[in-house]
Amino acid sequence: MKQIDLIQHNPWDELRTHTSARIALGRVGCSLPTREVLKFGLAHAQARDAVHRPLDFSELKHQLHAAGFRTLKVRSNAEDRQTYLLRPDHGRHLHGDCQVQLQHELPAPEIAIVLADGLSAVAVQRHALPLLQALRERFDTDWANTPVVLAEQGRVAIGDGIGEALRARLVIVMIGERPGLTSPDSLGLYLTYAPRVGCLDSARNCISNVRPEGLPYELAAHKLDYLARQALRLQLSGVKLKDDSSMQAVAVQAD
Repeated sequence: MKQIDLIQHNPWDELRTHTSARIALGRVGCSLPTREVLKFGLAHAQARDAVHRPLDFSELKHQLHAAGFRTLKVRSNAEDRQTYLLRPDHGRHLHGDCQVQLQHELPAPEIAIVLADGLSAVAVQRHALPLLQALRERFDTDWANTPVVLAEQGRVAIGDGIGEALRARLVIVMIGERPGLTSPDSLGLYLTYAPRVGCLDSARNCISNVRPEGLPYELAAHKLDYLARQALRLQLSGVKLKDDSSMQAVAVQAD
């Protein structure tokens, strides 16, 4: 018996090959196709799981050491995941004991790199190491004196306290972004010059959606390298620092 296709396809159906966004889903009568409803439910469940899933710091530390990176482990004032989600302010502040630990780190690094679980541990687990490896090929810095700080239950602003305690000129926070229905594993990058507790968000530069299906590692590393060099040269970051890395790439290709 021949199967009948009851789905009324949308004229924009071909555009779905260019994006993972939920467009041109079609309809069956006055409702969405069952397949699309089930896919939406699965995506919603994956987003919820990404928020609550803990980051395996032991495994991440092992992977980083195997790749030649030095690590330090710290935590925020959020005692557990529930506190982290209900009290964002606790996740922004470095725990006092960890602050003392970092203050004894010598020598002071020019750049401090922080990996924080954020709202998507899976993003850090999947993408932090490949991005760091791409970054290492570009950064002209002493990686032996550039610790990768693993921050548990951390939000973006925890990098301010970490950078200040380490006496770093620049801090880069790599953190799991809030999951979307098509992107439960997006990694966000935040760069701040002269980090200190109390920095405003306007003092940061942000690169978002780092993952193979979004901004590829090499391009993210290129942008971050450009911003870091400019921040150190101009001694500023945030709204005062414009990302012209794409123009630089165009100029190189033209030559």
